[in-house]
Amino acid sequence: QVQLVESGGGLVQAGGSLRLSCAASGTAFTFSTMGWYRQAPGKQRDLVATIATDSSTNYADSVKGRFTISRDTAKNTVYLQMNSLKPEDTAVYYCNADQVRRLGSRPVANYWGQGTQVTVSS
Repeated sequence: QVQLVESGGGLVQAGGSLRLSCAASGTAFTFSTMGWYRQAPGKQRDLVATIATDSSTNYADSVKGRFTISRDTAKNTVYLQMNSLKPEDTAVYYCNADQVRRLGSRPVANYWGQGTQVTVSS
């Protein structure tokens, strides 16, 4: 059973930085695209950033130039460095990962982490 465990959330002032981490359980599993999503109170869950196995990335327009996603494929870990944080970045941040049987194959399952709260005060 795959588990994604996020860490690194917290309370920060506007203009500050946080780094989120998401570790997938064990190294027996292989993941293709990994990413971060966020959900503010009363709103839908939205894409923040994704990263593929070739390290190609995709960002929401609202975070481009401020957030950086990266991964350690060998450790099945994905990171989100968040700089110049704004109050509107306040949300629960969720890790997401596509499990594959081998790199280059289609996903066989998709997993979500439990979420980590990020609060940015003005």
